[in-house]
Amino acid sequence: MSGAAVDLNADLGEGFGVWTLGDDDAMLEIVTSANVACGFHAGDPAGLARVCRAAAARGVRIGAQVSYRDLAGFGRRFIDATPEDLTADVMYQIGALSALAEAAGSAVSYVKPHGALYNSIVTNRDQARAVAAAVHAVDPGLPVLGLSGSVFFAEAAELGLRTVAEAFADRAYQPDGQLVSRREPGAVLHDVEQIADRVISMVTAGNVTAIDGSTIDISVNSVCVHGDSPGAVQIATAVRDRLTAEGVALAPFS
Repeated sequence: MSGAAVDLNADLGEGFGVWTLGDDDAMLEIVTSANVACGFHAGDPAGLARVCRAAAARGVRIGAQVSYRDLAGFGRRFIDATPEDLTADVMYQIGALSALAEAAGSAVSYVKPHGALYNSIVTNRDQARAVAAAVHAVDPGLPVLGLSGSVFFAEAAELGLRTVAEAFADRAYQPDGQLVSRREPGAVLHDVEQIADRVISMVTAGNVTAIDGSTIDISVNSVCVHGDSPGAVQIATAVRDRLTAEGVALAPFS
């Protein structure tokens, strides 16, 4: 696989006030792209500004991690938002993080939906179209990170947005390629070696074992390691080390 390259991303800036979540500084030493919260599911302005400055100092790309307006539920609850509301909410979040990123000497260089919104727009065409329309309205040059084969990617492509296929290092997959719900047992993986093995299979062979034991094809330009999972830094380090050992370079996709 010498010569291959992949992006490594993590969700960061998800603390709020006196509550911290994950080790953003440690993760920024490992990843090449940071999906930074925008205040709707997590993150307060001062904390987000700090993450943007830290990412800029390390040359890590900043992405806007947009969400439903759901602080209490951490953005993991479906909200039946109207397309008008959802489009405006996403535009608002990108704009807020863009100001903080630019003040830090960087910029928002892509958009990734979070949590329930991410999962909803795999199949919910109205919401997928609303999110794609928001990104296009703010900046048609912004790539979007998401699940390959989703209706979100179809709607984004129709508007001329660049789509970047993402795979999850520490999440189980259903046989149809969607993620196993966090409400189900086995949805989140914790075994470091197993996770590293899965990432190598995704990146070098283009497949992964689903929760039922079947092998499914998977497209991946960027691998997500969750910054809020127990042992997140250890997992991210193991994934990075294994990719490097296999001759895969770590580099941002944009």
